[in-house]
Amino acid sequence: MISSSELQQIIKKGLDIETVNYQLSCFERGFPFLKIVRTASISKGILKFSKTEEQNWVNIYEENISRFKVVKFVPASGAASRMFKSLIELLSAGQNPDESTATDNKLDPQQAEIFSRISFFAFIEDLRSALSEEGLGLDKLLKEEHYSTIAQAILKSSGLNYENLPKALIKFHSYPGFSRTSLEEHLVDAASFAVDKDGVANLHYTISPEHKILFEQKLKDAIPQYEKIYNVKFNIDFSFQKPSTDTIAVDMDNKPFRLSDQSLFFRPGGHGALIDNLNELDSDLVFVSNIDNVAPERTKGIIIHYKKLLGGVLIHYEQKIFEYLKQLDVIGEPIAELIQDIKEFFDTDLNIHNEMQESYNKEELIEYFRKKLNRPIRVCGMVRNVGEPGGGPFFARNVDGTTCLQIVESSQIDLEVSENKIIFENASHFNPVDLVCKLTDYKGRKFDLLEFRDMQTGFISKKSKDGRDLKALELPGLWNGAMSDWNTFFVEVPIATFNPVKTINDLLRPEHQ
Repeated sequence: MISSSELQQIIKKGLDIETVNYQLSCFERGFPFLKIVRTASISKGILKFSKTEEQNWVNIYEENISRFKVVKFVPASGAASRMFKSLIELLSAGQNPDESTATDNKLDPQQAEIFSRISFFAFIEDLRSALSEEGLGLDKLLKEEHYSTIAQAILKSSGLNYENLPKALIKFHSYPGFSRTSLEEHLVDAASFAVDKDGVANLHYTISPEHKILFEQKLKDAIPQYEKIYNVKFNIDFSFQKPSTDTIAVDMDNKPFRLSDQSLFFRPGGHGALIDNLNELDSDLVFVSNIDNVAPERTKGIIIHYKKLLGGVLIHYEQKIFEYLKQLDVIGEPIAELIQDIKEFFDTDLNIHNEMQESYNKEELIEYFRKKLNRPIRVCGMVRNVGEPGGGPFFARNVDGTTCLQIVESSQIDLEVSENKIIFENASHFNPVDLVCKLTDYKGRKFDLLEFRDMQTGFISKKSKDGRDLKALELPGLWNGAMSDWNTFFVEVPIATFNPVKTINDLLRPEHQ
C-alpha cells in the first residue's frame, strides 16, 4: 500500500503510481527469458569486409558526413572506485600506513603487479608530487614496502583522490611531456571522425551531477589546446540520468523497501535508463562508446578507420531503407517486383524473418514492411570472441514473432536449457559497445526511441542497503532491450578496437602503453 506521502515522493521523482505499480508487478512475476534461435556469424548475420571493401565504406562516410549532424555519445557517469578495487581492498585489510612489514607475499597478484610496475602508469608524476608534498619519496616507500601509504596517496583526498573521481578524469595514457585522461582521448577521437560541415566536433557526456564542476574545469583547461592541435571547434554538453528513470526497490518478499525514515527506496535503473538521454539529443547520427574504451595516439588510426567504416555502412543502408519507404508511399499497381525486392532485403540484409508473412494479404504485407523499415537504425561493431565478458550477437525471437538480430546478455538467456547453453557458448563474437545510430526517419523527423523498447527484457538483481538485502530492478539495457525494435546490422571489427579499462591493471596492458 502506497501512502499519500509516498505518492508525493513518487511524483517528485517524475514518476507516476502506474509506473511504480508496474515495476512492483515485475518483481512478482519476473521477466521472461529471451528465446535465442542461433548465434550470428560471419556466414549469417555479421558482415565482414576485405581491405578494399573497408576503404569503400570509409569513403562513403567521408563523402556523405556533411549531410548529418554527428554526435559522439559517451556514458561517463561511472565512478573510478571499481577500477581501484584492489587498492581499496588493500587499505580495508587493515594495514597501517606506517607499517613496514607488508611484503610482496602479502599482496595478491593484482596488487603486486601495480606496485612492481607503478612507473608505467600515466599518473606516476602526479603521484610522486603528492607524496613529496607529504615529505615522502615513492622509491623509498617501495623499497621499504609501505604499500598502504602509496595506495592512500592514489586513492584519498590528501593525494590524487582517485577513488572519488569519475573514471573519465583518471589519467590513462602517457606521452612525451604530458598525459591524457580518458575524457581527453574521447575529444581526440571526436576531432578525427565526428566533425560536421562547419568544423564542429559534437560530444555529449552523460555524467553524475556531483561531478559536473570537475568535468567543466577539466574541459575548460583542455579544449583550447585540442582545438588548436586538431583545428576544430568542440561543442560539448552533458546530461544526467533522470530521477524518473530510477526504479523502486523491494525487500525479499517483494514488498516496497523502506528506509529508516519509512520513505521508499529507489535505485538508478542501469545503463538502459540512458535511452531517455539519447532520445533527447539534437542529432541524427550518433556514435556510442563507453568512457573506458579508448586507445592511445599510436593506435588511433585503426579506431578511426573502423568508426568511419561503421558510419559508411549505416549511411548505405539508411539510403536503401529510405528509398523503399518512399516507393511504398507512392506505389501503384503493379507492385509485385517491389514486394519481392523488399522480401529479399529483409532476408539477406535486415535478417528479419517472420513465418506469418506468407499469410498476409497485399495491404497487410505493405503495412508490415512500412513498420519494420521505418525504425531507428544501428550498426554495431562485433569483435571475435576472446573470452571477454559481455553480451553477444544472436538471432532472437521477438514478442511479435519475428526473428531478428539482437545483442543479448547471458542474464537474458535460460542457460539451464541445454540447447540455449550450446548456442550461447558457441558464439563467435561479442559486443564491445561500438555503435553508430540513426535517430531520424526518412522524412527527417526524430523517432521517439522509447517506442522501440522491449520492456520485457529488464533484469532483477540482489543488492543490499544499510545491511539489509533487497531486490533491484534494472531497465532494458541500452544496447539490449532498449534498442530491441531497431533495424540492426552487425559488422566484424578487430580486437584492436576494443581497449576497455575495468581495473587499474588494464592500464598496464600493451595496448595502453
